[in-house]
Amino acid sequence: MGKRPTENSEAARTPVLTDGVVTLRPWNDADIPAAERGHDEEIRRWTDAQSANTLTDAVKRGREEPDPERGVSLVIEHDGIAVGYVEVRRTADDTGELYWVLFAGQRGRGLATRALALLAEFAFEELGFARIEAHVDVENLRSIRLATRAGLRREGLLRKGRRQGEERRDTVVLARLADDPPLRDPGGFREILNAFLPRKRAISQMLIRDDADRVLLCELTYKRDWDLPGGVVEVGESPFLAVSRELQEELGIDVPAGRLLLTDWLPPWGGWDDAVCLVFDGGAHPSSLLDTMVADAKEVRTAEFCTLDEVRARCTDFTARRIESALHSLEGGGPQYTESGRT
Repeated sequence: MGKRPTENSEAARTPVLTDGVVTLRPWNDADIPAAERGHDEEIRRWTDAQSANTLTDAVKRGREEPDPERGVSLVIEHDGIAVGYVEVRRTADDTGELYWVLFAGQRGRGLATRALALLAEFAFEELGFARIEAHVDVENLRSIRLATRAGLRREGLLRKGRRQGEERRDTVVLARLADDPPLRDPGGFREILNAFLPRKRAISQMLIRDDADRVLLCELTYKRDWDLPGGVVEVGESPFLAVSRELQEELGIDVPAGRLLLTDWLPPWGGWDDAVCLVFDGGAHPSSLLDTMVADAKEVRTAEFCTLDEVRARCTDFTARRIESALHSLEGGGPQYTESGRT
């Protein structure tokens, strides 16, 4: 991607990197006016509000002799003018943290993405970093997308990870490793998308009835209301297999899943993010099935077969609606789709 500095000592002290569109180079006096004009409210919103000297500090670091022990700060040049700056600061033996600023009027053209990609290559190949990372305010969607396009993968959320005046803000942690597949490789591109795109929680449940057409419900330890047996699908696990695994773990019974009866979208509720709940047919069994159950005391207090009136009394309204919709699907027709139990 970028051109590595030549092996002479002068180039190593003052790296100049280019991909043919942007150039990263040390600061000079002519950059200061453009930087001062370009430091607008957008930059002040996302940079450290505790320091009124963010630009001054960056210029000072950029004009010092680059020190691999500390990192490097470089101007982003495009068409002969300074359009922003990028930095990598060493935070551990083999880890660096990225910072970047694009001046007013220079955004939206992919210049910062190119600059970060160049700096990442330099950080790995010349400064010896094994990992570079960025901590971006959770609401700064432009910078999150930019970092992702530069090859950083979203790793998680650091709660209250950034100080903004008197307030502490949540930050998204993104990182790239020296041995990650290059972004230009199909596998590397797919891994980036996989880390960036949203993931939705999946829950698999089973509708089990007895010979009196009552529905098996579990009284759970972590909430007051009752629910169908089942649980959260693990990453990479088949929802079809997950529900039988959950019944084995929580109730000690082996019941293979039948056909899918219902897909129910659950909106955010009570501290939970939204989820998709899949209800599978567990068939009809003698009520003596209860006698074979060994409940996991950490999650299940008890299990009972319940009439519809008992379902409505013991479950939340949306759980009761989901069960009624699943029963309706069982009576005829194919699988249904509902949202919070409503068609």
